[in-house]
Amino acid sequence: MKKYAVPIIILNLILLLCYFNYSIAKKEELLKEGQLILLELAPVDPRSLMQGDYMALSYKISGNIHADSIARRGYCIIKTDSDNIAERLRFQTELTPLKTNEYPIAYTSPNKWRINIGAESFFFQEGEAKKYENAKYGGLKIDKHGNSLLIGLYDKNLRKIE
Repeated sequence: MKKYAVPIIILNLILLLCYFNYSIAKKEELLKEGQLILLELAPVDPRSLMQGDYMALSYKISGNIHADSIARRGYCIIKTDSDNIAERLRFQTELTPLKTNEYPIAYTSPNKWRINIGAESFFFQEGEAKKYENAKYGGLKIDKHGNSLLIGLYDKNLRKIE
């Protein structure tokens, strides 16, 4: 058994590295080719003493729902206006059907009070909290499969906060 231990460990490490590289490549593809949408932020908590400076994000499209009446996993179907600001239309368990100009965002519902779309915190450098206090929108890149990636926060004038 000992003679197989080292090759098994090496094989597992190679598989793990392949998985991480695949995951990175998919995120890079989403950044490059994804559709930019802006989700209006609900009230946020800008500090965490245990984890450093970050902003806990809550989105307007996640509010005023009865999560016990929707599936625990599914898609939040949105449409965007001319400024790419998203508006929630409905929830559905399958990726299709979608109408023209509708986009899916995958969600999970950990409890009956809210849904998560996978971008619930935004980390920034220590001492830069003041700059993000006026954030009005979370900018996400999304793809046709419902994957989303937070790329930054935007102000009321739709400018990315740098």
